[in-house]
Amino acid sequence: MLRRAAQLCMVCLGVLVAGRTFAQEPPKWFLAIHGGAGRLPRDLAPAEVAAIQDALQRALEAGAQVLAAGGSSLDAVQRAVSVMESSGVLNAGRGAVLNHGGFAELDAALMDGSNRKAGAVAAVRHVANPIDLARQVMDHSKHVLLVGEGAEQFAREQGVKLVPGAYFVTDRRRRELQRAIDGEKKAKPVAASQSVYPHGTVGAVALDSQGNLAAATSTGGLTNKHVGRVGDSPIVGAGTYAENGVCAVSATGVGEVFIRYTAAADVCARARYRNESVGAAADEVIRELKAAGGEGGMIALDASGNLAIPYSSETMLRGQVSSLQPPEVVVEIRK
Repeated sequence: MLRRAAQLCMVCLGVLVAGRTFAQEPPKWFLAIHGGAGRLPRDLAPAEVAAIQDALQRALEAGAQVLAAGGSSLDAVQRAVSVMESSGVLNAGRGAVLNHGGFAELDAALMDGSNRKAGAVAAVRHVANPIDLARQVMDHSKHVLLVGEGAEQFAREQGVKLVPGAYFVTDRRRRELQRAIDGEKKAKPVAASQSVYPHGTVGAVALDSQGNLAAATSTGGLTNKHVGRVGDSPIVGAGTYAENGVCAVSATGVGEVFIRYTAAADVCARARYRNESVGAAADEVIRELKAAGGEGGMIALDASGNLAIPYSSETMLRGQVSSLQPPEVVVEIRK
């Protein structure tokens, strides 16, 4: 359902928290996704809005299919993120934003809350679905994070077919990059936290019927970023984190600040050691990040199926589904 959010009420600091507590019984399984925080261009064509909505819907359905069949939360978040990476309309995989050199450099990570194993890749240029390669790093290497040429060498070793850089580039992203470069020529470059471009990232968190939590995140980063820049998405504890019995988090925003504040892990630490609800913990972390110049948001899911979606940006693309509720997707265009 497309929501025009011109009249949407916001709390005083501009942070929204969407939480859901199941009073009668917790869900057998739960999946939440996000498609990035920031703002969508107000002149975005209706067809493009519909394509974004469709991508989120298909990602929810793909992950839900895994969970409904008794599959693992890890498989579910990987599948949901992979669908979003392939959509061509979100800032991950095909359709990701372009760096200052005019090409896409992609980051991704996923984490299994049952054993805290994780896999991640960063600054890859020829991997169609970085989240799938991150899973290969987790399952078939002794490492957690591989970057750049080394990550792509590992991809070839695992039989992953690499794609040309042109695969990722869309006309929309070319236009965004050119506007950013033109803006730099006219004035001093703005800080990432002041950028008018969306802090797009995609991510998913899930709770499966065995009680296991997992999180996954994938991104192209920031428009016009320096070549070689790596954000928070592939950094375990910054943009991605999961711990059974506590919570799973996938973040999106100004990665430099999220890294400095270990945002995702901080939410779980507050829930674990302070006994805060996932909603209170996630809300406070987003407020602190906002004060430090780190606009963005996150999805945070606890072991009982309670979900928090705080964000300090103008909007955040998101969706959720569980064994107790049908898929719900929110795409807001503010006038």
